[in-house]
Amino acid sequence: MIVDFHTHIFPPLFRKERERFFFREPGFKLLYDQPKSSLIGAGDLLRQMDEEGIQRSVVFGFPWEKVDHFRRHNDYILESVHRYPDRLSGFGCFSPLSSRAAMEAERCLEQGLCGIGELAVYHESSMNRAFRQLGELAALCSRHEAVLLLHTNEPVGKSYPGKAVAGLGEFYTLIREHPTTRFVLAHWGGGLFFYALMKKEVRETLRNTWFDTAASPFLYVPDIYKIAGGIIGFEKILFGSDFPLLKPGRYFSEMDSAGIPEEVLRMIKGENGARLLKLPI
Repeated sequence: MIVDFHTHIFPPLFRKERERFFFREPGFKLLYDQPKSSLIGAGDLLRQMDEEGIQRSVVFGFPWEKVDHFRRHNDYILESVHRYPDRLSGFGCFSPLSSRAAMEAERCLEQGLCGIGELAVYHESSMNRAFRQLGELAALCSRHEAVLLLHTNEPVGKSYPGKAVAGLGEFYTLIREHPTTRFVLAHWGGGLFFYALMKKEVRETLRNTWFDTAASPFLYVPDIYKIAGGIIGFEKILFGSDFPLLKPGRYFSEMDSAGIPEEVLRMIKGENGARLLKLPI
């Protein structure tokens, strides 16, 4: 089984008239102002899954700030999951800065979604307030036995749209304060897993944390797979394509070039994700 743990789909109106949604949505404008930034629907994703041999994808929307936007988008995620229950698993998404964040999370989880994410804040000035809200959401996900998937990025290196200045220490504190919450940190957790090499505390703190590979071909050399697996264990790595940003085949080629054993490839490509979603393997 191959499970893509990180994909984005959008309702038809958002795809056809994206400019309408730029107003008071700086994060969306930042990432999707260019027509080459693809917006796809559930049907587009399913066709790509069939082409690449992917059995299941985790789908989510965008961390909208306006309530009407994230409710409409989450309704589309719910509709897609209910329409294709054997192919799609859904997460609810919204800005963690919204005063309605916890209420929307409850609504999504009660209606059948299995997690919350990908939650992100793209402006440094809002990060402190966002982490206060994320604590409440982490506790809520723990109560529902749901996954919480967070956008993270490396604190050094080249700048690019969507690369927020968020210290890894804040993410680490959040994880430490919510030990029963199952976290997934997107984009290799911004490298947070490297600190599991420390002798005390970190490895235990990260015991309920997984790391997805989203955007890896843009960020790291293929050696990242062996290095990360050697530090945190291959069972903690989740294949996530960030499709339509990148096609899954690009990741599979890099995994092959990294010289990963077949049994480890099966874990990363799907078995780890299936276990986290409590699916039969």
